[in-house]
Amino acid sequence: MDVRDDTPAQPADPPAQPAGPAAVTAAVSDDPPPAVRRRLRVITLVATFGGLLFGYDTGVINGALPYMTDDLGLTAVTEGMVTSSLLLGAALGAVTGGRLSDRRGRRRTILWLAVLFFVGALGCTLAPTTAVMVVARFVLGLAVGGASVTVPVYLAEVSPAERRGALVTRNELMIVTGQLLAFTSNALIARVGGESGGVWRWMLVVATLPAVVLWFGMLVMPESPRWLAAKGRFGEAFAVLREIRSERRAGTELSEVSALSVRDEREKLGGWRDMRAVPWVRRLMLVGFGIAIVQQVTGVNTIMYYGTQILTDAGFTADSALTANIANGVISVAATVVGIWLLGRVDRRPMLMTGQLGTTGALLLIGVFSLTLPEGWGRACAVLAMTVTFLAFQQGAISPVTWLTLSEIFPMRMRAFGMGVAAVVLWLTNFAIGLVFPSLVARIGISSTFFLFAALGVLSLAFVKRYMPETRGRTLETLETELKARFS
Repeated sequence: MDVRDDTPAQPADPPAQPAGPAAVTAAVSDDPPPAVRRRLRVITLVATFGGLLFGYDTGVINGALPYMTDDLGLTAVTEGMVTSSLLLGAALGAVTGGRLSDRRGRRRTILWLAVLFFVGALGCTLAPTTAVMVVARFVLGLAVGGASVTVPVYLAEVSPAERRGALVTRNELMIVTGQLLAFTSNALIARVGGESGGVWRWMLVVATLPAVVLWFGMLVMPESPRWLAAKGRFGEAFAVLREIRSERRAGTELSEVSALSVRDEREKLGGWRDMRAVPWVRRLMLVGFGIAIVQQVTGVNTIMYYGTQILTDAGFTADSALTANIANGVISVAATVVGIWLLGRVDRRPMLMTGQLGTTGALLLIGVFSLTLPEGWGRACAVLAMTVTFLAFQQGAISPVTWLTLSEIFPMRMRAFGMGVAAVVLWLTNFAIGLVFPSLVARIGISSTFFLFAALGVLSLAFVKRYMPETRGRTLETLETELKARFS
């Protein structure tokens, strides 16, 4: 099925500019005016509120679940359902959001997602039963999945090539900031509310506030210039580029984007039918699936969703576990800041492999400590140290590289669609892990569970070494040409 918009294109000729490598190099050296740099910073900040909501809504369940369990009478199975219903919704939201984004535009899709974030958070807050909570979490998942695709693609398409890594991974920084905000507010609300029933509802309702900010903010943000060019709306694309580039660079970049748009239109890329018909796109999609799976089989979201319970099992009291879990959020934010800095200086592929080595080692040690150390403060601190180490490698290397790479590798006319399909695989893997983790721990124990994740980490490392393409230092148009040659 084709994902191209049926709206008639608004014809406008792009300015005549050279589009060769020399012109691109010259354009890259242009220093944009301060007003242009400020505009790009504002666009990045507003759009990444989608990432903040992504992080808060996935992290808040960590502290809310123990209180919710008592209030709603959850079992191990229904705990998994409440947690993983968001992930199942995210899988559907990713592919739907990708299709809508390619068809109707990045900006308009983000506006719709802000409404879904608000409705889903309010539904979770007011849920009277487990069934209603599962449905509301599913709705919230639609927004999370859509944001996981649309926001990185929007940022990639408005960013200049030399700053794309830093700007796209600001979204990852906002995701972990949202998770830290969730962990911190959970701890504060729990201390203020004590054991009173319904304290978890206050934890959940906080997410409505950034949803409002996102909606109002995106009302005054521009559409992606690359999406506009893909629809033949070159005049509008040039106007947006002039807001976020120097004058000369805007013309040069539009010429390159326009040429690629014409070629994509001739090849009719864009949907499932075309993906099946074009071998190099199909092979590239399989690589995207692999990268998505690699990010999830580390078991990162077992720590983000069940971290409080893991620390309680290791020897912390319930209140101490909530407070100690803040350390996971702090290290995630700090590691992501380091990761953003590294992305401008280190190639993506070795950075991802280093992250895999670090997370696999940390998972192995969590299993060893849980198995060999006696229950008590010593084991609790050792497990906390390893979860912090794990998150340092995960959030400092694996997660930013994954989301950035998925936003870069697909052809222009199907970029959001391609990333959406890859994100479906990512979220379904996340869903499966979130669903079975409580039962897996109950059946085989915490040590064996983390040994299993460590073994999957070894397999992931082999995949990355063999198949992952390097994307650093190329414009999206140059990268598309290189990947077509490699996978044809």
